[in-house]
Amino acid sequence: MGIRKAAFGVVLWSGLGLWGGAPALGQGEPPFYVPPNLGRSDLPERAPDVPYVPTPQEVVDDMLAVADLKPGDVLYDLGSGDGRIVVTAAKNFGVRGVGIDINPERIQEAEANARSAGVQELTEFRQQDLFKADIDDATVVTMYLLPSVNNRLKPKLLRDLKPGTRIVSHSFDIEGWEPERIVESEGRTLYLWVVPEHPSRRR
Repeated sequence: MGIRKAAFGVVLWSGLGLWGGAPALGQGEPPFYVPPNLGRSDLPERAPDVPYVPTPQEVVDDMLAVADLKPGDVLYDLGSGDGRIVVTAAKNFGVRGVGIDINPERIQEAEANARSAGVQELTEFRQQDLFKADIDDATVVTMYLLPSVNNRLKPKLLRDLKPGTRIVSHSFDIEGWEPERIVESEGRTLYLWVVPEHPSRRR
């Protein structure tokens, strides 16, 4: 597994657009699974925005490498599924992570996986609509959504995130935003943006 780095470019904001290997979890993948006896969960408040498709562990590792996690970072994963991005960030980098998912069964899976990995003290999973979630303390945001959902998130990302926050998207870019970096991982494309300081970000 290798990461092919694209050249860094100057990133600028324009209206709602932007101006202009991590350590592995021991041997093999961590034990991500659907816990038995979940029981019958309450239905989510609305249908999920995207189907649940887990990110391969190798791509998770590359996403976190692209995000350049540092001590003190707070990672939010939007549409966190079984929690593997949040759990891997906590286990490999010791950072606090929050997963947001509208499906209560995904939240239960993620919490079980965090306990199995021994990182429950560093992780939190919230059953929430990602368009309504409070994400303003994030320093890193990861997501594996769809182009239409990414584009609908633009106003929230601009409004809520602090300058310097890194946004890493698996497979899908954000229309009108010029990535600061593009990386190929296991046949997938990863996109990185960094929130700069500029008055127009609040528009």
